[in-house]
Amino acid sequence: MTPLYLASGSPRRRELLTQIGIPFTPLSAAVDENPLPAEAAPAYVERLARAKASAGLATLDASVPLAVLGADTAVVLDGRILGKPFDRDDALAMLAALSGREHQVLTAVAVVDQQRCLSVCVASQVQFRHITPQEAEAYWASGEPLDKAGAYAIQGLGAVFVQRIEGSYSAVVGLPLSETAELLKQFEIPCWQLLSAR
Repeated sequence: MTPLYLASGSPRRRELLTQIGIPFTPLSAAVDENPLPAEAAPAYVERLARAKASAGLATLDASVPLAVLGADTAVVLDGRILGKPFDRDDALAMLAALSGREHQVLTAVAVVDQQRCLSVCVASQVQFRHITPQEAEAYWASGEPLDKAGAYAIQGLGAVFVQRIEGSYSAVVGLPLSETAELLKQFEIPCWQLLSAR
């Protein structure tokens, strides 16, 4: 079976891969996450996912069969990418902009080996209820928004803001599991491996 490396520091992505029974080795792959001029959001997340996977591959021994998974998630409102907040004011502005509105969450996944790089981008729609300024302040004080795209975590305290979701819940968390399993299957990496190890 092909060994898998995860080029991501995200604990959520580690948990999601483990959830579907795929063993992996985490590694770090730093890439510039700034959007290119006039770059559309789907192209942006797919480019970053591919860049992370390729950067991870470049750190490994290319003489042995292996695959590297990279992923990126962006919150998009009115065509504008909301990345991780720079500071408190940025986070509060993002939460105010998302309040009472529907936004899009895009997650791209890329898997690369020595011969090819395959990727997919998954879009989900998320509807927020109204968020009061006091709630936004309290949420910021929790520390959760700091390293999250769009300044919220659907799998954490931020779940109370979510009225409705259309699409893949796991993609909003950070890794679309159905599509990821299909991608990995093409690299001879099946899911549910950890079941047979019990």
